[in-house]
Amino acid sequence: MTPIGPNELFFLMQGLKWTLALTVIGFIGGGIFGLCVALARTAESPIGQRITAGYIAVFQGTPLLMQLFVVYYGVGLVGLDIDAWIAVAIAFTLHASAFLGEIWRGGIQAVSKGQTEAAKALGLHYVSRMKDVVLPQAFKISLPATIGFMVQLIKGTSLAAIVGFVELSRAGQIVSNQTFKPLTVFAIVGLIYFLICWPLSLWGASVEKRLQTASR
Repeated sequence: MTPIGPNELFFLMQGLKWTLALTVIGFIGGGIFGLCVALARTAESPIGQRITAGYIAVFQGTPLLMQLFVVYYGVGLVGLDIDAWIAVAIAFTLHASAFLGEIWRGGIQAVSKGQTEAAKALGLHYVSRMKDVVLPQAFKISLPATIGFMVQLIKGTSLAAIVGFVELSRAGQIVSNQTFKPLTVFAIVGLIYFLICWPLSLWGASVEKRLQTASR
């Protein structure tokens, strides 16, 4: 058996780096497109509502693993050869946009209609109403759910290994195969995930508690 030394730990940290990078890219990209989805879902256009509702249904109704497969191998069928990193980033962005779009749609609709009516009475156009009145309140309302989804996204990055992307879980598997100490290696990997996700979960619970207190 090979001992778990600095080189093995460094390799795990490299995997962690890509896990965090993929989470950030998926969350930011998903946030940008998710905002568009949320706005379309709450707009007055029936066509936009139907299209985005179908988009959300597809990504919420299918496993993330399948989405990774479709993006990675699907682009190959149309003649494009892309790196696993790009394919995974695209898949996570699309996945996150559907979930964040639905979370923020709920936040927008939770804002009192009186706020929107008052903004209209003041002569504010759509962009100003959303930017200055509705969205700040909607994001505050949906913050606990947004944090919860971020935690799920971090853990979901482990599925990226299926298309050859070396993130934390895949790095742990490689180190385990080299050292023949799977229990020790994956205990370290699990601890790393815990140290990242647990503070976020506590933050989300704290925000939710504050919002409940403020609404009383």
